[in-house]
Amino acid sequence: MRIASVSPKSMQNIHIMLAQAAGDTTNTNNPLNSTGNPIPETSILSGLLDSGAFGLLIEGGVFMWPILAMALVGLAVIIERWRSLKMLAINNSELKENVLNELTEDRAEDALNRCEQATGPVAAILANGLRKYIILKKLNYDPARLEEKVVKSMESYGAHILAALERHLPLLAIVASVAPMIGFLGTVQGMIVAFSDIVEMDKTGGGNIIQAAAAGIQVALLTTCFGLIVGIPAYMAFNYFSSVINNFVLQVEESAAELMEAITLKLTLGESQTTKEDPPLST
Repeated sequence: MRIASVSPKSMQNIHIMLAQAAGDTTNTNNPLNSTGNPIPETSILSGLLDSGAFGLLIEGGVFMWPILAMALVGLAVIIERWRSLKMLAINNSELKENVLNELTEDRAEDALNRCEQATGPVAAILANGLRKYIILKKLNYDPARLEEKVVKSMESYGAHILAALERHLPLLAIVASVAPMIGFLGTVQGMIVAFSDIVEMDKTGGGNIIQAAAAGIQVALLTTCFGLIVGIPAYMAFNYFSSVINNFVLQVEESAAELMEAITLKLTLGESQTTKEDPPLST
């Protein structure tokens, strides 16, 4: 009986097949590296945290978290103020014209109803002034002081509306000014740590000092970058909202002046008609 000879290469292949059949516990679906060993899988979460903005946020250090909190606060204030100040974009020119015409025609109650049905702060302030005017006129209030009372009532009501429009804007100003400062503080702290590590490496004589310095400075500058990213939009939004509110104040002052001019004209005409209707005194 003749036994077939087996080549060394065939024996090596048989050993590999037996090892795989014996239950190799490694995951053969993983890609192999240059040595033939499978590359271990990295979790999706760790990959997400180590890359992109999240990776830079974690790499920047402890000063990144106050900047992140200010970014969330600033974003919330911007969204809330934008939704609240949309009502100021209403065109009130037609409303003011109709109110002045009705007031000139001695239809103050119709003008009041028109203002109450309209929306927006300007309509609310005009309604407040007209309501005060109607009440004082029914009480036969002194015409010389009626204008003063109406103006004072409108100014007081306008101050409350202005305070409501400026709500949370100081918080946005704080974010715009403090976020870059925290970024600068984080950069200074990171530079101190980087130079301290360079001094230690110079004493021990190990490692590349230039590479270590570049890496430390790069990490230190991340806080400044993120602080400016948060502070600049907050500063722009604060100035935009402030300009919108200032334009609203000018509209309110203009509307109040026109309303008081119409009231003064009406009172003057009423007094002149009363004087003409009075019969002359007989001697």
